[in-house]
Amino acid sequence: MLLASCSKNTFDSSKELLEYVKQPKNGYLYTKTVNGVDFSLLYKPTDLLVNQELTGESSALKIDSLRSKYEEYLYFTLSMSKNNQELLSNVAGNKQKFGAMVNELAFGMEQKVHLFTPKKDTIAMADYIYPRMYGMSGSTTMLFVYPRDEKVTNEEHLTLTIEDLGFYTGEVKFKIPTKMMKNEPKLKF
Repeated sequence: MLLASCSKNTFDSSKELLEYVKQPKNGYLYTKTVNGVDFSLLYKPTDLLVNQELTGESSALKIDSLRSKYEEYLYFTLSMSKNNQELLSNVAGNKQKFGAMVNELAFGMEQKVHLFTPKKDTIAMADYIYPRMYGMSGSTTMLFVYPRDEKVTNEEHLTLTIEDLGFYTGEVKFKIPTKMMKNEPKLKF
């Protein structure tokens, strides 16, 4: 059943779709480890976001409306961890460093995370969300949102960079092919 779903690029459940995009061979998930910090970048297809917002009974009109809303943007989930812990857990012993990192994660990531075209055109971040997990998670996970337009998706690839956050990683880069953004898997609603 899963094989048939993959070949059609349509899935019966959000669980199946999420499993599909979490397999690096499918081109939606990218991982790197630099100086003991694990980075994981996941491109989230539109239908995963639509499914999150749907509650109870949903009509075709509601689904189309939500798809139109979310198709205007590209969504990336960035997870970072050191020693299988959130980044903040690794600076908890130093109040000054801890406070500075909380501030940077909550308010300063638009200066630390950048998306570029191959011609080095910067794509302005539309928004990002940093949910505090207070040490209850194995990683610091954030959602980054960028506008989706032809200038972006007509490129062969995009490059997402994360500047050093104080863990001596230097700048971390992910090269993201855009073909998977044009040919996103869908859910059967």
